[in-house]
Amino acid sequence: MVFSTRRVRMGAGILAASLAVAAGLTGCSTAGGDAEANASFTLWDPYPQFDETSAWSQLLDKCATELGVTIAREGMDTSALTSKLLLAAQQKNAPDLAVIDNPLVASIAETGLLASTDDLGLDTSGILPNILAAGNVDGTAYGIPLGSNTLALYYNKAIVKELGIELPTDWASLKDAVAAAQAAGHEGIGFSAVGTEEGSFQFLPFFWGAGGDLSDLGSPESVDALQLWTDFVKSGGASASVLNSTQADINDQFLAGNLAFQVNGSWQLSGLDAGDVDYGIMPIPGIDGGNAPAPLGGEFLTVPVNADADRQATSAKFVSCITEPDNALEWAKGLSYVLPTEDPAIVEKEIAQTPNLAAFIDAVGAAQGRTSDLGTEYPRVSEQLWTAMQAAVSGTKSPEQAAADAQAAVDAG
Repeated sequence: MVFSTRRVRMGAGILAASLAVAAGLTGCSTAGGDAEANASFTLWDPYPQFDETSAWSQLLDKCATELGVTIAREGMDTSALTSKLLLAAQQKNAPDLAVIDNPLVASIAETGLLASTDDLGLDTSGILPNILAAGNVDGTAYGIPLGSNTLALYYNKAIVKELGIELPTDWASLKDAVAAAQAAGHEGIGFSAVGTEEGSFQFLPFFWGAGGDLSDLGSPESVDALQLWTDFVKSGGASASVLNSTQADINDQFLAGNLAFQVNGSWQLSGLDAGDVDYGIMPIPGIDGGNAPAPLGGEFLTVPVNADADRQATSAKFVSCITEPDNALEWAKGLSYVLPTEDPAIVEKEIAQTPNLAAFIDAVGAAQGRTSDLGTEYPRVSEQLWTAMQAAVSGTKSPEQAAADAQAAVDAG
């Protein structure tokens, strides 16, 4: 999930309708030729920001050259890619490879569109289990993770030092730190409360950090998390603009130098390192202390089922080449992605090229997949989560009512 470069909206209704179109399909053939030398292979990805000069495009070309074929890629935003992929499956002209946001892999795999890693003969033994699980259906993997990211709490070192603020270890001390910054004329905390998956992604560390469970959006723990964000906005500790601010917007505010804390992801590191703010990174605290579970972001490289066995086998070789850690290092650097491996040699190389990524490597290893408990139900529940969050933070509903209505909507289907 690369929120810093695009705003994603995939409503549960849109996804359900798209999946219904493809439901029951057990395979699809890719238009065009076989896997002979110089054949052209197609790849769709959610990286429209990457042009042919990017490290991503260069990696694709490198692997195509090694395989003796050519690669034609098309970048688009996540919702457009998902809809186009499912329509293409119906029309039996799916791409050879597709990069899919990790919480959508299970839903798409259940339609029969994707070949499993077992069918493709891909080795998953060296991949961190929590990352691989994000692309599993009933214990079977349907793709290889390209890289992962998660959230943390960034802080402005100058403001923290100026005010003698103790770094927060729980919600009480987080409130105190934000209030101290606000009282001194600084902006307290920034987070993205937009009404999209981006908002749910940002809210989940607080929801889970309160002890919330996605199977019960109406719980007291859910109310606690909604109340925290609502109180931040009501008190002025966070601006009401968070309701319309993406994570990229929040990071821009942090880079301006007057924001004490921001909730944001590892993908912001390159921009922050190029800026003028001396920043630190710490885990988001849980309500009573400890580190709040953070959501796992990132994408999977998948292979749509293809009736041409030779062509599908070549696509599998593409996956192996693209996801080979030493090959992936350079392009992952641009997104500050954590590669899904515990190999000490790779981890050392990652930290060498992006030193502040070290703060996120352990966090990704402990991050929680958004579909881990709910599977294909996650997109529908997430939509109600961000709806409740927007209602509470905007003051349209009380946190209690917003939480209760969210669960009622989930129950109503």
